[in-house]
Amino acid sequence: MVAHKGEIIVGLDIGTTKVRAVVGEVFTNEIQIIGLGEAKSTGIKKGAIVDINATVSAIKKAVEEAEIMSDYEVSDVYAGIAGQYINGYSGSGVIMTNPSEITKDDIERVVDQATGLIKSKALQKDSDIIHVLPQEFIVNEQYGIKNPVGMAGGTLEVKIHVVSGPRSFIQNMAKCVNIAGLEIKKLVLESLAAADAVLTKDEKDDGVALIDIGGNSSDMSIFSDGNIQYTYVLPIGGQHLTKDISVVMNTPFNEAEELKTRYGECISEKIAPEEQISVPSLGRKGANTTHRQILVDIIEKRTEEIFSLLHEEIYRAGMEDKISSGIVLTGGTANMKGIVELAESIFNAPVRIGSPDGNISGLNGIINNPEFATVTGLIKYGAQNIREPGNTKKNKSSIGNFIQQIINWFK
Repeated sequence: MVAHKGEIIVGLDIGTTKVRAVVGEVFTNEIQIIGLGEAKSTGIKKGAIVDINATVSAIKKAVEEAEIMSDYEVSDVYAGIAGQYINGYSGSGVIMTNPSEITKDDIERVVDQATGLIKSKALQKDSDIIHVLPQEFIVNEQYGIKNPVGMAGGTLEVKIHVVSGPRSFIQNMAKCVNIAGLEIKKLVLESLAAADAVLTKDEKDDGVALIDIGGNSSDMSIFSDGNIQYTYVLPIGGQHLTKDISVVMNTPFNEAEELKTRYGECISEKIAPEEQISVPSLGRKGANTTHRQILVDIIEKRTEEIFSLLHEEIYRAGMEDKISSGIVLTGGTANMKGIVELAESIFNAPVRIGSPDGNISGLNGIINNPEFATVTGLIKYGAQNIREPGNTKKNKSSIGNFIQQIINWFK
């Protein structure tokens, strides 16, 4: 094995259509991607693991490919988690502190109280918490405080957002990774990881909605004032587009995916009425010739439905004033032609495609694509974790690391 100069972090994205493993070498101001592996995912349906053996096999294949490319033996990973079973809840807690000074223990105590209240009021009994994400500290009715440690005390309040998932869902994912011979360093909400890879600080400060369109779901995270405000999972994704094409055009699912990739477009009026494409037939040899506009109509209607439902959710949640910077789209479906124009017409806001940002490089730019946002974001998430003061093998103060993680969310 080659001696690597930087810290090595591995991201693992276990998706509905693909499993991806990426090896990143972390330097002070740059992350160099040195390994990438992919495998077809057949053990996951509707975001849930339905075949452990198939999922383990895909994980092993993806990781082995990444190991060969990077010349690094992978032992632990930051694994992404997403899907229709993930839920987000917001809540708050308040305590009295010593008037002279707020301590790290006070912060842990108030966050624990807020988390406990959410657990008792909102979380189902068979759910586990994936993230506790701070939104704001309030000291003696002074709002917008990022780090109250050392300030004069009194009344200390915190607003938090908790992300959770069914215990069995989380356990099955962990089991697959463990059977593949790997340890999970941290399970990370995929849209949160993608945000690390594609959003700018200004966008997070001014307000933005990140929409990660995966195979089986579209995950939305709303950021404002530098931190996460809201999460939502819509159980419709890119595979639903493919299924629609398969059913309406009477073609096998894999051929429908190929048609979507090769001829897909989100604006039907851009397609010449006379343009035709060849569509392989279902259940018999040969192909039919049909108008491309039929294919694009199918894609446009389903994509419009996704955006319309997410637009409604933004208003239902009272988040319409939190997205001044507009919408950022990521995930493989974000590569579809015309998707920005369609999204802008529905959200009535600026829309851009989010690809991994400038301090992530390597593999001749292959990873600078929205479909790699999650897996590269997992590496950025891990890089932030190892850079936290005190987060070393020699010094693992749980309270110190917990507080630093909270502070990092406001950066």
